[in-house]
Amino acid sequence: MANITAAMVKELREKTGAGMMDCKGALNETQGDLEAAVDWLRKKGLAKAAKKAGRVAAEGLVAVESAGRHAAVVEVNSETDFVARNDAFQAFARETAKIALNSDGTLEGLQAAHFPGASETVADKLQGLIATIGENMTLRRVTKLEVGKGVIASYVHNQISEGLGKIGVLVALESEGDVDALSALGRQIAMHVAATNPVALDASGVDAATVERESNILREKNAGKPDHVMAKIVESGLKSYYKEVTLLEQPFVHDGSKTISQVLKEAAGKVGAPVTLTAFVRYALGEGIEKEEGPDFATEVAQQAGRA
Repeated sequence: MANITAAMVKELREKTGAGMMDCKGALNETQGDLEAAVDWLRKKGLAKAAKKAGRVAAEGLVAVESAGRHAAVVEVNSETDFVARNDAFQAFARETAKIALNSDGTLEGLQAAHFPGASETVADKLQGLIATIGENMTLRRVTKLEVGKGVIASYVHNQISEGLGKIGVLVALESEGDVDALSALGRQIAMHVAATNPVALDASGVDAATVERESNILREKNAGKPDHVMAKIVESGLKSYYKEVTLLEQPFVHDGSKTISQVLKEAAGKVGAPVTLTAFVRYALGEGIEKEEGPDFATEVAQQAGRA
C-alpha cells in the first residue's frame, strides 16, 4: 500500500474540493496517484464542489441556537432560495448552529469541529452537501455570545423553521433577576434590533472611520462657518447620529417614548435586579455580498434556446 501523506491529501483537497476522508480514500484506492485520485472522486461525484466554488452564494439561511446563558448564530449561504428550503440544507444549518455553541466562536474553529458521532468535520459535511445538491454553498460567519448571569435572548425574522430564517438576532442581558422576565425583555429587544439594525451598542462602539465620515458630511454641509461654531455643529450632529444608530440611545420600537437605556432601567424593578445589555449581534442573510445580476427573463429564455 502506498504511503499517503498529509501533503498529498491536502493537494487533492485543493484540486477537487472534496472532503479530507474522501481524498484519503481516493488516494488509497489509486495507490497514491494524484490524477487517478481526481478521476476517482469525479466518478463518485465528490469533486463537484470545486467546480461550483466560484459561483456567488447569497441566499441560504441564518440559524440561531440558544441555551440560556450562551447562544450562537451562523449564516450558511446557497446560490438559490430553493436550496434553502431543502431538508438536508436546513438540517446542516441547524446542526452547525448547535455545534457552534461548543466551538471557540471562530469560523475556522467551527469548520474544523466534528459532527456528533462522526469523523466528518463541518467543512467536510458541507463539501458533501455541495456534491449531493449541486450548488455552491458556504459557511460564511459565526458569532457566539455568553453571559455569566442572565440570559442570551434570540429572535429569528422571516422564520421558515424553528431557529432558521432570514434575520437572526442575539441579545446578551447580564442580571441576577428572574430568568423568565429577562427572556421576555430580551426577546422584545431582539425584535427591536431586527427592525432598526443598530451599528453599535453605544457611541464608544462606533468605529472611527464612520465617525470621521459623519463629521466630514457635517463640515461640508456647514462650510464657511467659523471654527468654534463648526466644532459645536459637529458635536451636536454626532449626538443626533448616535441617537439614531446606537442601540442604547434608540427609541424602543414597542414604546417610542422610551429609549432602550430607559427600558433597561425600568426593567430592574420587574425582574428584581439591575439589568445590563452587554452585547448584541444581528445577521441579515446575504448582507454585504455582491450579487450577480443575471439576464432578464426574455434574454435567459433566448439563451437557453440558442438564439442569444
